[in-house]
Amino acid sequence: MKNYCSQLLIPHTVADTEHFFSTREELGKLFEGKKMLLMESFYHHMRKKHNILMQGDKPLTGIWNYDSENRKKLPKGHKPIQPLVFDNNVLELVSELSNTNIKTIGSIDAANFVWPVNREQSLRLLEFFVAECLPLFGSYQDAMMPNEWSLYHSRLSFSMNVKLLSPQEVIERAIMEWENRKTEIEYNQLEGFVRQIIGWREYMRGIYWLKMPEFAQLNFFNNTEKLPNWFWDGKTKMNCLKDAITQSLNYAYAHHIQRLMITGNFALLAGVHPDEVDAWYLGIYIDAIEWVEITNTRGMSQFADGGIVGTKPYVSSAAYIDKMSHYCGSCYYDKKKKTGDRACPFNSLYWNFYDRNEAKLSKNPRIGMMYNVWKKMKTDDKVNLLKQADYYLKNINEL
Repeated sequence: MKNYCSQLLIPHTVADTEHFFSTREELGKLFEGKKMLLMESFYHHMRKKHNILMQGDKPLTGIWNYDSENRKKLPKGHKPIQPLVFDNNVLELVSELSNTNIKTIGSIDAANFVWPVNREQSLRLLEFFVAECLPLFGSYQDAMMPNEWSLYHSRLSFSMNVKLLSPQEVIERAIMEWENRKTEIEYNQLEGFVRQIIGWREYMRGIYWLKMPEFAQLNFFNNTEKLPNWFWDGKTKMNCLKDAITQSLNYAYAHHIQRLMITGNFALLAGVHPDEVDAWYLGIYIDAIEWVEITNTRGMSQFADGGIVGTKPYVSSAAYIDKMSHYCGSCYYDKKKKTGDRACPFNSLYWNFYDRNEAKLSKNPRIGMMYNVWKKMKTDDKVNLLKQADYYLKNINEL
């Protein structure tokens, strides 16, 4: 565009979007000369710069980050609030697509498209979030429950990413609600939401403009496998993946822990090529625009960048999934079994991942403990775990 404009006989200039709290170059300048691009440091910088939840140059409560209070499992029998959805008629668009040779994934009710399609609807969704969901958002933002696709999440990322809402008005509205209802809304609920927008969202955009286009080619583990067939239809016996994938196909949405610790976790354990994972996330989620999707997927989820975004790979066995969800109790597989009939695939694939990538990960200080556990295991137990993982990987489409 710059080259084209330079050939014209009229004046021209380039302006950055006003839709973000930071400029394209800001993150790069902040971390110039530093080895680590820590999101937390960037988050502090953004809070100070824009005077958000600050008292002078200190955080409002003396604590920057309440992440440790935002990891609760939903109580058994808890019924989350029903999400606000819309009934937009998009039949004309769906018909137009069906008349082409474009292959699509997922399902759609063309007469009741549930996402906001204009500013008025986006503002209604914002109001619904602050009134009904914000009081429990922080506590349960990492929780997962079968057949509950929205929980207490705002689902405002789509409206913000297509610029129907500005991140500034979203944050200001959430803060106003907290200020008016401090007896009902604990501070950790608000801070977790503010951090997602002014911290994580802005950080991901900064990484994108600092590291692209090379970032799109990174494959730290040299993974080569294809996604299992059931990523396209949700037909797997693993409850957590069936639920997260089916929900994604039906609503073009899954919240961040479903993306990171269910679908992304499995793809990384299975050694799927990051190109495959990236294309799936970019294609399936309504809020997935490349500047925010690729850095989350290749960096945070798949560790394909070798540690630019995250300081360790985000992988887990069944124990974490059971800790944060209600998937495991009714699953075909046994969360407690590592090997044998109906052993949860996450368990053996988890140890296989660490064994396979020991040369690249053993010196990572954040996961040294896992290698100590692995080394202390009996040889027979290790062999059985790796055999189990090998069997599952060879029969991955039948899981």
